Amino acid sequence: MSHPVIFDRNLLAKNRSRVAGSFQNFDFLLENALGRLTDRLLDLSRSFELVLNLGARNGMLEKIWPKELKTPKFIHADISEKMIGETVNNAARVVCDEEFLPFAPNSLDAVISCLSCHWANDLPGALKQITGTLKPDSLFLVSILGGQTLFELRDVLSAAELELKGGVSPRVSPFATLQDFAHLMQRGGLALPVADTDTVVVSYNNIFELMRDLRGMGETNILIERSRMPATKAFFLRANQIYQERFVDRKGKLKATFEIFTGTAWTPHPSQQKPLRPGSAKLSLKEALNN
Repeated sequence: MSHPVIFDRNLLAKNRSRVAGSFQNFDFLLENALGRLTDRLLDLSRSFELVLNLGARNGMLEKIWPKELKTPKFIHADISEKMIGETVNNAARVVCDEEFLPFAPNSLDAVISCLSCHWANDLPGALKQITGTLKPDSLFLVSILGGQTLFELRDVLSAAELELKGGVSPRVSPFATLQDFAHLMQRGGLALPVADTDTVVVSYNNIFELMRDLRGMGETNILIERSRMPATKAFFLRANQIYQERFVDRKGKLKATFEIFTGTAWTPHPSQQKPLRPGSAKLSLKEALNN
């Protein structure tokens, strides 16, 4: 295997299956990110016949698809069979891993992936597969969690573990930077990538409420190098104390940051704009500034 294995994808599937029946009670972050993606759709003067919802969870994308746009045929795909069973009934449903896509080349008009690709061990490889499934000049629309996500939780868990155990084990996943994200889309063979970032800060009374939400989302620790020893109540109580000392808002609530990267890219096509060759400009920068 040419890429490092950071995440336990089997555990990801188990986590999603475990929360499938109650996920609608914890889907606020997914709804927020999907709102940003569907806003992007409204900016495009395009319609799509066949759309792959990759990492679909409960199929919310179809439920909130903008009424201003023609409704396409959807394929909802998720790594969890139980989770995908909770999607809308009139659409195609496929159980698959983002790293091993079963779709034919040049068969899709758009792939939309919301808050799922950050769990890929080989994200460039997954993006190349996505590019291959799309027709020329077709859309890839994606959101992932960015580098500042849950930095508060990472900090306090590390501090509590170092204090109580004298060492630190990885408990919060690493996330890409915005620059990395745009570069990865290019490495995946996609053209005209555009990426931006938004921050969502959620308030909690204590760390236990935050952990409850992460479990309900199916977003708990799946790092291969995670500690296999169960965390004690004393550990989380101390982490909660440190959280209250370091990361509270004006009302005394704990702050939990989620950084969401949103990216738009297209599969290459001759009709698309291309950057000029270096040195081909007709006007110098000095002349442009003087004008």
